[in-house]
Amino acid sequence: MMKTKIDKAKVFVKARFKSEGSVLRGTVEAAGLGFETRCELESAEAPEKVASVVRNAENGCYVMQTIVKPTPVERRFTLNGAAFEPESFWKKV
Repeated sequence: MMKTKIDKAKVFVKARFKSEGSVLRGTVEAAGLGFETRCELESAEAPEKVASVVRNAENGCYVMQTIVKPTPVERRFTLNGAAFEPESFWKKV
């Protein structure tokens, strides 16, 4: 542990998303437009010690790192127990 006393912490997160198209027409598309975070801290510790806590918190957060760094996604599908490739049935636009 870092032994840095944080007296109070509040974290606010805003996520922006959009979706377009139609589920019925098969044209639906969702997208993330961005995230905003605000962290309000109170501490009598030196700012460099608090900054180290913030750095470690962000670097150790799985969600933050997944958003900040490109993350590969491996997708597999089965249909009735057999391998299934849904993309092979999609119309090319």
